[in-house]
Amino acid sequence: MPTMNAETISLFYRCGSSDKEYRASIEPKDGLFVVNFAYGRRNSTLQTGSKTSSPVDYATARRIFDKLVKEKTAKGYTPGPNGTPYQHSDKAQQVSGILPQLLNPIEEDEVEQFINNTSHWAQEKYDGRRVIIQKQDVACHGINKKGLIIGLPSVVLHEIRNIPGVFVMDGESIGDMFYTFDLLELNGEDLRPLPYNRRFLELMNLLASAQHPHIELAETAFKPQQKRALLERLKKENREGIVFKKIDAPYVAGKPCCGCGHQLKCKFYATASFIVGKVNDKRSVMLQLYSGSMLFNSGNVTIPANKQVPQVGAIVEVRYLYAYRESGCIYQPVYLWERDDIEPEDCVVDQLKYKPAGAEDES
Repeated sequence: MPTMNAETISLFYRCGSSDKEYRASIEPKDGLFVVNFAYGRRNSTLQTGSKTSSPVDYATARRIFDKLVKEKTAKGYTPGPNGTPYQHSDKAQQVSGILPQLLNPIEEDEVEQFINNTSHWAQEKYDGRRVIIQKQDVACHGINKKGLIIGLPSVVLHEIRNIPGVFVMDGESIGDMFYTFDLLELNGEDLRPLPYNRRFLELMNLLASAQHPHIELAETAFKPQQKRALLERLKKENREGIVFKKIDAPYVAGKPCCGCGHQLKCKFYATASFIVGKVNDKRSVMLQLYSGSMLFNSGNVTIPANKQVPQVGAIVEVRYLYAYRESGCIYQPVYLWERDDIEPEDCVVDQLKYKPAGAEDES
């Protein structure tokens, strides 16, 4: 049985003028446990709240605590008093001319065909921020999903500079870790036309040339039994999803045509990006999506007390169980965060995962 001692973690984030602290704790109460949090500017009076309206058992408290920590580290918070310092780029928000290859979504009932074939490799669908890193002769910076230049965590930037050569590397940033899965350019050569298995081999060789504890090659499953084991583990660990990549396909930047694309993703839960159409009472906002040129309402979502209420027109990421096909409204929505890396026109009803025919609402 767990001890009745409090368990606490302090997370920090430093970027430019931002210097923020977030604390989460599991604390005993009335023979059970509560999950409390505090946040604000470092060395200031922190605002406080609780993730549990009443005490719960330890296993439940632990799940709430771990989920909370995961959400914060995905946004760049890290443990330790120094947090993750980000190195500002003087070219921030400039257009880089480089865009990532985006993934086509598939449903879980389609996964089996990619598990069993040998034409696709599998990797984890990371729950972080998509970032391309460009290292030039003297400059090194990140590039976000929209192709704009951004800063990088200092520890990642330092390790990138120690890797020999000039290159463009694709991956996912989570806290002070960078998980890389593709290499687009190397020493003046454009690798995008090469098949993925060739690009991946070049990436492996490049990473082997230096030590880099904060840069990690994405775990990759090659054979059917390996892919099945990866899928089962990711589900067991409540990870975001799985990705399948066609090994003989080139790297094609931008959004693939509907139903096409050589890189596919399957999320184990549904998320979608919505436009805030209205700020309601009691910390709730109305969600909207485009269908053609028209905006339609998709329901409402409550904003947690520890997060700022987004303004009308903001784009927000929301997790949900499914959407009702008749109304387009989402069921059991959970607010995740505000997004700044996609455009309003990307917030379309085609994102939605609909309620299966004949399924009953979960209690």
